[in-house]
Amino acid sequence: MDKPIRTTKGTSGKVQFVLDNQIISIDFEKQNLKPTTTLLNYLRSLPAHKGVKEGCAEGDCGACTVVIAELQDGKINYKALNSCLVFLPMIHGKQIITVENLAERNGYDVELHPVQKALVETGGSQCGYCTPGFTMSMFAMYKDNSFSNREEIENTLAGNLCRCTGYQPIIKATEISLQYKSTDQFDSNVNATIGQLQQINQSGNSLLISAKDQFYFQPQNLTELLELRKSHPDAILINGSTDIALRQTKKFEHLGKILDMSAVQELQELRETENEIVFGSGLSLEDVRLFAKQKLDALHGLLNVFASKQIRNLATLGGNVGTASPISDTLPLLFAYKAKLRLVGTNRSRELAIEDFITGYRKTALRDDEIILSVSIPKPEKDTVVKFYKVSKRKDLDISTVSAGFSLKLKNGIVEKIILAFGGMAAVTSRAIKAESFLLGKDWNRENTEKAVAILKSEFNPISDARSGKEFRNMAAGNLLLKFASTLKL
Repeated sequence: MDKPIRTTKGTSGKVQFVLDNQIISIDFEKQNLKPTTTLLNYLRSLPAHKGVKEGCAEGDCGACTVVIAELQDGKINYKALNSCLVFLPMIHGKQIITVENLAERNGYDVELHPVQKALVETGGSQCGYCTPGFTMSMFAMYKDNSFSNREEIENTLAGNLCRCTGYQPIIKATEISLQYKSTDQFDSNVNATIGQLQQINQSGNSLLISAKDQFYFQPQNLTELLELRKSHPDAILINGSTDIALRQTKKFEHLGKILDMSAVQELQELRETENEIVFGSGLSLEDVRLFAKQKLDALHGLLNVFASKQIRNLATLGGNVGTASPISDTLPLLFAYKAKLRLVGTNRSRELAIEDFITGYRKTALRDDEIILSVSIPKPEKDTVVKFYKVSKRKDLDISTVSAGFSLKLKNGIVEKIILAFGGMAAVTSRAIKAESFLLGKDWNRENTEKAVAILKSEFNPISDARSGKEFRNMAAGNLLLKFASTLKL
């Protein structure tokens, strides 16, 4: 290894987790596994967990959905994830639940779990290939006491694809299982599971894994993270790995060195002050979505159509910003919110406006020893309207062709402040500065908005690619501005 690793609590090269009610230890060298072996491939290598299916290997189909149970404030929290996007070290200290774990067996007698019974009763399975993934998404919702309405059921199941049943029987099965919810074997066994997870996590050791020409670091606190970041600036940063995992599963890249930030609690802060809301960069997008519902309506609406719940349970706000992708959904809206980033290194902390953070195509102002600590969103001023719009070929689980984040403040019908930010129109997320300047100080009316649309078409020179041609992107961007104007009843 090029530089020695020093941590405050020691390190471990073994990953431990609970599966089939037993603590499993993975020794990567002895078991001839890569640190970036996905949970999907590991489970399918076992004789008793073939119910986890590979459909797409990129988080789009949901056939590989499993449920991860982890300790939070002394209680167990259940989340559905796409196992094709999860590297084995990411499940350290957690319980893995697959479809094989749901039914209770006593000799030859089998008692199906309530979600399985509901699927049988409603005829929610035909060919059966996608059924285990649906079952696990339903199970995660069954264990979550927060939601039971139709909207959240559809949101939960949006990440699972089925070609046979038309979805309605599956939605009906979910409604039935939630309506008649009762205790299950996981409730009966909860104390034992908590004890097992506490046993794994009590050492607090960071993970340092070296195997198959890969180095994998998973620090347990911010100090260790920054040490490792400084010592290994060439390491690939991950938090949820929903983007980086595809480089292995789809492009077959060898990921030589990975710095996994997902265990660092300091990155999962959520704080509200009088003037702003501070999201830790390691907060999952699902946690951000739930919090934003009452506080930041446009952000909540964006995340309702961001990928799927399985992906949002993994993906983080800092990770989405850090990709600096020109079609990142969050960036145009963060531009509109005038968000700021807190960047920290071993000996520095600095604040940067989101617009100054993106420096080029998938390039940022992040220095070699820095990480994104948090994303701060100022609370919108009174009478300020903030909206997000997205054009894509389908509503759920699709990347934007064009996206837009708009912010507008009027005074007596005159444009006092305006931000028009677009994704998919250039190599980076960009504001339509000329169109903004034209509208500033003018009456907010249809005539001026249409003139701004004409300016938009001359301001951007988008590319043509597999998703869309240049002409469509220019037209879509203008139509999004007109749609924004129509919501304000010009």
